Amino acid sequence: MTLCAESPDTGQAARGMVRSALADWGLNDLVDDVRLAVSELVGDVVHHAVPGECLATPGPQRQLDVTLTKWPKWLLLGVMDEDSSSPTIPVGEIFSPRMATSLPEALLPDRGRGLLIVHSPADALWWAPNESGGKTVVCRFDLDGHPTDGSRARKDA
Repeated sequence: MTLCAESPDTGQAARGMVRSALADWGLNDLVDDVRLAVSELVGDVVHHAVPGECLATPGPQRQLDVTLTKWPKWLLLGVMDEDSSSPTIPVGEIFSPRMATSLPEALLPDRGRGLLIVHSPADALWWAPNESGGKTVVCRFDLDGHPTDGSRARKDA
């Protein structure tokens, strides 16, 4: 699904596509997790993506593509944008845990919080540059042991 980043209903359209596809595939128990992921990834494009020089021409609106692919063992959600810069994925602890009591906002990095949110329900998260410019961020949801009663087993159980 190709969407316009400047459209006020971009996020709503992406979440609707996810809900509809997952319902068609009988994966209703994943709706909340995948909708959260697509909301964050689309929001990152809307708020941060700047097309690379090779793609930018005066006047066009920024586009993004949302893909949802079901394999026997995985569900893959991909969001492609026209910005060739790498996404910010925070790693490690930046601040001392002792600062948490006096300055809790210091525990959150300035950039990359959306990808931390996406990584929480997803089983894997990565990105790759696109051949013609831009990038695709992909998150994977494992379907092994996928329950049929509508409840998803916790990853850490």
